[in-house]
Amino acid sequence: MLRRFVIHEPRAVEEASALLEAHGPEAAIYAGGTELLVVMKEGLAHFPHLINIKTIPGLDTIEASDGMLRIGALATHRAIERSPVVRDAAPVLAELEAQIANIRVRSTGTIGGNLCFAEPHSDPATLLVAWDATLRLTSRRGTRDIPAESFFTGLLETAREHDEVLTEIRIPLPPARAGTAYERFKTHERPTATVAAVVRLNGGTIEEARLAVGSVGPRPHRLLGVEAMLTGQRPDADLFAAAAERAAADAEVIEERFESVDYKRHLVQVLSARALATATQRAHPRETGGD
Repeated sequence: MLRRFVIHEPRAVEEASALLEAHGPEAAIYAGGTELLVVMKEGLAHFPHLINIKTIPGLDTIEASDGMLRIGALATHRAIERSPVVRDAAPVLAELEAQIANIRVRSTGTIGGNLCFAEPHSDPATLLVAWDATLRLTSRRGTRDIPAESFFTGLLETAREHDEVLTEIRIPLPPARAGTAYERFKTHERPTATVAAVVRLNGGTIEEARLAVGSVGPRPHRLLGVEAMLTGQRPDADLFAAAAERAAADAEVIEERFESVDYKRHLVQVLSARALATATQRAHPRETGGD
């Protein structure tokens, strides 16, 4: 049962920041509410002051220009899934958003709320880390941009200061001969393991590789050792098998009630090999079937 609280409706980000600063730990940002209200209903947390940022105009825009896809923090998963801009510029993201939870959550939940809650089983977080996306945080003190990987600091923890509002996600559009793949395994609404791979080719070799793993540990993270062993190599099944084995060993994994560490590492290995192969296939020019 929900305890009493007051909803504040600021009209600007700076006003929301001032309210967060004034009420301190008794205040929380309210966007989609799909995570926050569940926590409050279960009595796991109580915030006497909710700062409803849905009243702030301009935080739900989706646009692509100058090699960058910009998504407002209040864009819902459903809006991103159905956006022609996203489908054209970053189809993997549109496909990912279509798989999140259920239609009710996708229609209400926002990408900003998903990222700020920092629940480790987040689908968008893993892909954004692999894409080297940037998150824009704004407060009365100013604006700062932080890489997605640095934003997630631990289980349900981020680098966002209490008076900051996440306003925008910035995703660099992939260059030519670059492919992306996202793989997940789930038995319920939340994934048990997620892997995102980005592969850029040059003359038949891997010029750049990024591999991010999520849902198996406290936060999504890139596997730099795996990326290093892929760079400069000619892609083939043996290379991907070796990289996937290294990924399973290097991934930060925690045991949960229904999944052991060994089981999660096995999933990382399977999904990594699959993601690397698909990303490489998509990295070829469009006429050969790439993204």
